[in-house]
Amino acid sequence: MIPLHKPLIAGREAENVAQALASGRVSGHGPFTLACQDRLRDQIGSAKVLLTHSCTAALEMSAMLADVGPGDEVIMPSFTFVSTANAFVLRGATPVFVDIREDTLNLNEAEIERAIGPRTRAICVVHYAGVGADMAAIEGIARRHGLTLIEDAAQGLNAWVQGRPLGSIGALAALSFHETKNVVSGEGGALLVNDPGLVERAEIIWEKGTDRTRFVRGEVDKYTWIDIGSSYLPSDIVAAVLLAQLDAAPAITAERRRIWRRYDEAFAELVERRRFGVLGPPSYAEHNAHIFALLLRDETEREALRAFLKARGIGAASHYVPLHSAPAGRRFGRESGRLSVTEQVAGGLLRLPLFAGMGDAEVDVVIAAVRSYFDP
Repeated sequence: MIPLHKPLIAGREAENVAQALASGRVSGHGPFTLACQDRLRDQIGSAKVLLTHSCTAALEMSAMLADVGPGDEVIMPSFTFVSTANAFVLRGATPVFVDIREDTLNLNEAEIERAIGPRTRAICVVHYAGVGADMAAIEGIARRHGLTLIEDAAQGLNAWVQGRPLGSIGALAALSFHETKNVVSGEGGALLVNDPGLVERAEIIWEKGTDRTRFVRGEVDKYTWIDIGSSYLPSDIVAAVLLAQLDAAPAITAERRRIWRRYDEAFAELVERRRFGVLGPPSYAEHNAHIFALLLRDETEREALRAFLKARGIGAASHYVPLHSAPAGRRFGRESGRLSVTEQVAGGLLRLPLFAGMGDAEVDVVIAAVRSYFDP
């Protein structure tokens, strides 16, 4: 079976974990955690980076730092993972679902302003498949209306938009290192704090609502309860794995892009004949090849192709069930206008296998199978 994805062990993970275990310092906020945070801060340019036990945790922290509360509204796409909405629903806010663009599957900036109302507090952008949303336009909308801009960049590490790294543009951003991502630590995430004015409170929320981070730095002689917060730190063992992955990230990204280009070139003729579409980045974005997706006519065609590939030992998958159509989405959120693109994409999108370490022979098998389905 050729799986949809497979985490790559880059080389130093076991060595780093052994070092962490030998040190006797395996809880959160250890040396590997600090090393990862410094690496990401330097790479992305954030004022502060805090590792978390998941991207979900980083999004929850973002909601707290944006002072989202009961009665507030947060604009976001419906075509996203449940954590994007849950982070704000947990604070008592209402997700307002806006349609996506056909080309990037990201928030349609032309639809955002009509969704803004007196209770709108923030805009949460999702960079689907590591393809950047039109952040220049969305940043301008957020600034004009005095809204906090948050980036759900779960899939966006080592991708750029309009000359800037994904995750560096909003006041806050969240990354994921789940095993399905390009760079992994099993579970794990990071909060990127780009607004310097939010750094001190972010550290407090991160450390269960205490000023323990200042205590660790020797700035106070004891720490105490300051604000709301929770236990968002990962173990330093998790960070040890992540540091090895960050070392290998440039090579991982390059390999994924190479495989993505092979698919893109192999299917160009079928795309030209309008047998299906392919999700690709616009001219202003440099993606990280997180996903290669076929855009088919409807769910019936997608499921037929998926079954055809499965019978030939190839893993392929759809993606999100739109949040506005889910039971909790109907209960906690509301729609802004028709979400026709969202519904079309959710029915017809099929992801193909793509992972660093995928052999050329495996790529050839997938290409041949897709071609044979459309040209038997």
